Amino acid sequence: MKQLGNRLRALRESIGISQAKFADVIGSTQSSINRYENGQATPTVELLRKYADYFDVSMDYIFARCDEPQGKLYQAKPPVGEGNPELAQFVEMCFDPSSPMNDKLKKTLLQMLGEAKT
Repeated sequence: MKQLGNRLRALRESIGISQAKFADVIGSTQSSINRYENGQATPTVELLRKYADYFDVSMDYIFARCDEPQGKLYQAKPPVGEGNPELAQFVEMCFDPSSPMNDKLKKTLLQMLGEAKT
């Protein structure tokens, strides 16, 4: 139970959100989140699914069965374009070699990589 609580705390702290704010996000209470993180209570399966969905990690990761957020059978696939066809079209244009956005994307990525080295 302690491993589960540690993993839940690490996920929450990784984005710098308070227990109270996270409780509001997933429909729980701050005191419940505190008990889960300290291993004093066990969250419901429904609540664990909310954690997995919110942080886009597998249940294997939440249960500390693995150290990779994708888990053993889960493959993270961010929902690019789901409900946003303009974003999906933009992403497609960026990776189309004949698109003018392709050159702009290359330049931007090279610039970002150059800045990351310093």
